[in-house]
Amino acid sequence: MTPRVDNPYAHAPAGIRAMMALEASIQASGLERGLLELVKLRASQINGCAYCIGLHATQARRHGESEMRIYLLNAWRESTLYGDRERAALAWTEALTRIAETGAPDEVYAALEAAFTPDEQVQLTLQIGAINLWNRLQVGLRGVQNPDPSRDAG
Repeated sequence: MTPRVDNPYAHAPAGIRAMMALEASIQASGLERGLLELVKLRASQINGCAYCIGLHATQARRHGESEMRIYLLNAWRESTLYGDRERAALAWTEALTRIAETGAPDEVYAALEAAFTPDEQVQLTLQIGAINLWNRLQVGLRGVQNPDPSRDAG
């Protein structure tokens, strides 16, 4: 795949700095880093963003996620490996990532409300919005994912 714009960050530095500031504020919110990485990974799977899937699978591993939980993320509803809080976050991620189809259903929000404080709900919603914007930047401008270091070793 050929990028449509070389180094899009150089073409919108103020916007990228604002996105990075948003990411930093979410990281400082107290939400579990592993949970945030699962949310980013799941939204990126839905959006077909190879760049972000590679990045967030790597980050999830760095923050203690097992390979099996990463492999099964696409089938989290059928897996016993995710707790109630993660399930609520993943359902909210899917609902907001597909908002034109879902309209953010009340039953999905009810599960979110049962598992997260209002502050956490807002931070999680900001994270879902941010990853969807990053996905659109990478997919739309054809960002190229980082090489797979495991294939280069040996």
